[in-house]
Amino acid sequence: MLSVHNLEKSFIERTLFKDVTFEIEKGDKVGLIGANGTGKTTLFKIINGEMSSDSGNVFTSSDVTLGYMEQHACNHPERSIYDELISVFDNLIETEKQIELINAEVEKNPTPENIEKQTALIDEFERNGGLTYKARTRSALIGFGFEEKNFDMPTGKLSGGQRSKLSLLKLLLSRSNFLLLDEPTNHLDLSSVNWLESFIKDFKGSMLIISHDRYFLDNVTNKTIELEHQKTMMYKGNYTEFKKKKQAYVESLTHKYENDMKEIKRIEGIVEQQKRWGRERNFITAASKQKQADKIKEQLVAPERELEKIHMRFETKRVSGEDVLIAENLSKSFGDNHLFSNVDFHIRRGERVFIIGENGCGKTTLFNMLLGKTAFDSGMVDYGAQVDLGYFDQMQSNLDLNKTALDEIWDAFPNMTETKLRTALGSFLFKGDEVFKPLNKMSGGERARVSLLKLMLEGSNLLLLDEPTNHLDSSSREQLETTLQNYDGTMLIISHDRYFINKLATRILALDRNGMTEYLGNYDYYLERTSESKKAEAVSEEKEAKKPNDYTLEKQRRARERKLKNDIKKAEQLIETLDLEIAGLNDELQKDEVVSDFEKLTELTEKLEEKQSELEKAYEIWGELTAEA
Repeated sequence: MLSVHNLEKSFIERTLFKDVTFEIEKGDKVGLIGANGTGKTTLFKIINGEMSSDSGNVFTSSDVTLGYMEQHACNHPERSIYDELISVFDNLIETEKQIELINAEVEKNPTPENIEKQTALIDEFERNGGLTYKARTRSALIGFGFEEKNFDMPTGKLSGGQRSKLSLLKLLLSRSNFLLLDEPTNHLDLSSVNWLESFIKDFKGSMLIISHDRYFLDNVTNKTIELEHQKTMMYKGNYTEFKKKKQAYVESLTHKYENDMKEIKRIEGIVEQQKRWGRERNFITAASKQKQADKIKEQLVAPERELEKIHMRFETKRVSGEDVLIAENLSKSFGDNHLFSNVDFHIRRGERVFIIGENGCGKTTLFNMLLGKTAFDSGMVDYGAQVDLGYFDQMQSNLDLNKTALDEIWDAFPNMTETKLRTALGSFLFKGDEVFKPLNKMSGGERARVSLLKLMLEGSNLLLLDEPTNHLDSSSREQLETTLQNYDGTMLIISHDRYFINKLATRILALDRNGMTEYLGNYDYYLERTSESKKAEAVSEEKEAKKPNDYTLEKQRRARERKLKNDIKKAEQLIETLDLEIAGLNDELQKDEVVSDFEKLTELTEKLEEKQSELEKAYEIWGELTAEA
């Protein structure tokens, strides 16, 4: 499906990557991973044709249609949902405008040239799906859960999950069979990520996916490409398999290198010995052995030095009491928007508690209530004895973006010496002149590192962390996990990062409008319990539906299902019939005797428009029926 050979890309004096080579086959779902700044998005843009490489080639098979979903989906917040989706067909919309203009021109001046141009445009329009694109747009929106009454809603008012769905719909309608997805799970809540995973598993084409969401990659990918040290290496398997195979590969490479170096040293020792003996046959032996050593040197592959990692260590300045945080009967609404009520929880020293829930359910608002930034409508919050609170804000509003990294840390900890500050910044990968870089020139990942460093230096014994892994690459996430596993304080964390939750959680609190549900375990345990609960509900509903006194209702339900299936079949047959009739009319319009007969041409064109209108209505009916099914 896709072959990439010897790609190289540099910006000014910095080489992003070189000799990048890999192939992706039909049906492959491939994860593209690597540290922030290694050039993953640039590689996508080269594959997609938006950017040129300095050298190398990208080849796709003749039947490949590429679709690219960027990190920041739906970049026109003022555009309506319908207009955003139908923009996929901008070329058809433009052709349609040209047809209207040429129709008016033919009516005024029916010259052979104008008629020929009109015929060519109509033919192009129909060949590219112009007769059905509006119906397909409406059907797709309804099928993916967008209500028709909301078609005019600006995309800026959609949740992250809805915007991702809309972006994926754009790719589907563009008939792409090879998708490039750049951080598709960013800003999605857990239910939206689950939906996305199902979509990817069912997608028949191929995908190349940039993501730092390790749980997501484990669920959907069958191969992994790592971009590191300016080159790529492909591994069979998902993220967890990649980690095992990479470790084995590095260990094997290191072992071979060490053995080769020992062998070279041994052989060169013999060479020196033979030279010291100084006889003719000794010189012959020395030359032979030197050739042997040189051959090993030529094939010698030194292991790449490991990329620098963040070195962090969260330590508490003092020990808190056993009871760290108690909340009772918390509730919050903003006008008619009821977020939650009946929220109760009790957190004890040393616990690692995660809050999960859909976007918009009030998780960050709850944190702001605990921090005293937002008033609560009812309830109480009580912190235990000797609790020192530290807070990580996913929006990074605690940073002054006009400051440099050095000034931001120094102003927060004025008693630290410059040497200690520079050492601390260096441990978070800010070295040399990088400490003087203004925060407003930094990436989201770099600013997250500054926030984490400030938090580390505070020495708090209770950490409130709001999406701490957002913007961090996989390596930094793993370092944070290890650090927090060794932290002896208490944590309350909001996160959608399921891999992160699995590694750390001792307890999960699922927040919704009615309160909190507690699960005494990690994410996999939560998933198991909720899955069991859903199965039990389904069994209960099935039993209820099949009670003897509900026999009539069950019979009616089955009758409705049969009718719905029959109606869908009829709608599909009508669409097929209309497609054939339209194709027949198009064939008629191509005939020389029709092109030269203005009245006949007008009659057939009107008939074609009538059939096209019928087809659009048929697609609308089909869309409504399939959505109901």
